[in-house]
Amino acid sequence: MAAQTAATTFNGNLKKALAGLRRINLEGLRWRVFDAKGQVLGRLASQISTVIQGKDKPTYAPNRDDGDMCIVINAKDVCVTGRKLTDKVYYWHTGYIGHLKERTLKDQMAKDPTEVICKAVLRMLPRNKLRDDRDRKLRIFADSEHPFGDRPIEPYVMPLRKVREMRPRARRALIRAQKKAEEQERGGSQRKGRKKEAKTEVVA
Repeated sequence: MAAQTAATTFNGNLKKALAGLRRINLEGLRWRVFDAKGQVLGRLASQISTVIQGKDKPTYAPNRDDGDMCIVINAKDVCVTGRKLTDKVYYWHTGYIGHLKERTLKDQMAKDPTEVICKAVLRMLPRNKLRDDRDRKLRIFADSEHPFGDRPIEPYVMPLRKVREMRPRARRALIRAQKKAEEQERGGSQRKGRKKEAKTEVVA
């Protein structure tokens, strides 16, 4: 009954969203929800691939598929750094001579933003026999609605971004530049003070 109510509130392609669930052994799996709004594409995909493979569990083994179900929402609001919207290009071939097709990331986001995250995650997974089962555990939705409201959902909290410390040479250069700027400010203030003293002497 709850599944029917969740399905009625979902406005997307329900057949595509529920495809392949019967082939997955859902017993003991967690349902993790990733909110892609404001997240960087590569960092989000790396976290999803880790959860799908089960690498965040102490029982992980490379020959066993213990990963959890991953639901990604707000795929249309994912971010990229630099100029990847125009510089990153997806290529595919139709099979006919000279029919190499291409599409930029910006055009792909306008056409189907779920495909962007799907490609990013699948290309981070190992190419073995477990790949198809892991692919079925990934469900991506462009908006914030999904038909799995009846499941015990756990929102995934993205780890804080680790900012790399400045290299020693760059740190020393920064310190030198700061000292030089401070010395210039002091020199300028001393010159102003001397000019004021000279003016007072002339007036006297």
